[in-house]
Parts: sequence; C-alpha cells; structure tokens
Amino acid sequence: MLAHFPPGLQAILLLVCSNIFMTFAWYAHLKDMAAKPWYIAALASWGIALFEYLLQVPANRIGFTVYDLAQLKILQEVITLSVFVPFAIFYMGQPFKWDFVWAGVCLMGAVYFMFRG
Repeated sequence: MLAHFPPGLQAILLLVCSNIFMTFAWYAHLKDMAAKPWYIAALASWGIALFEYLLQVPANRIGFTVYDLAQLKILQEVITLSVFVPFAIFYMGQPFKWDFVWAGVCLMGAVYFMFRG
C-alpha cells in the first residue's frame, strides 16, 4: 500500500504511525494505569513500544534513502510534537497552551535550516 508513495512520504507516514504508538507507550499509562504499580505500566508500555519500533525502523531506513540523518531527526521532532499536542489535549485532557504553538514555530525554524538548499 505504501509502495505507491514516494520514499520521503512513506517515511513520514510511517513515522506518524510510529509516533502515535510511542506517545501512547510513554504517556497513556499516566491516565489509564495510574493505580497500577509502575512495573505493570512499564510492561504495557514495552508491549506498545514494540509496534512503534516495527514502524520506526523501516521508516528511518526508507527515509535515509532520501533524507540525511539530521533531516530525519528534525522530521521526527516535528512529527512528535504534531502527535503529542492533540494527544495531550484530547486524550489526556490537558489545556491548550500557547507554548505548543511557540514550540512548533521553533521547530519550523529548525526544519528551515535543516532543509534549506
């Protein structure tokens, strides 16, 4: 299915999916397993993280065919913030903060510097 897309877009789509799993693995236990011992949450997080890695490793391998290492890292950070903010607001019930916007603006500056010709 993804083979029909250019490699750069394949990498981005896989990284978005990977980051969804990563965000849930890292933070969902704070809401859903708050009453459980930390090691139960850690085991659940490791289980979720397996799916993150099954997407992240091929994403980076595909992405490295068209992006350099620094560009891949900046893409990862932009995607992470793009996934985290809706997760924090809609899933975790955190209030919107303008700091999310300012962090995004800073990341867009990083994208500019990493991708400029």
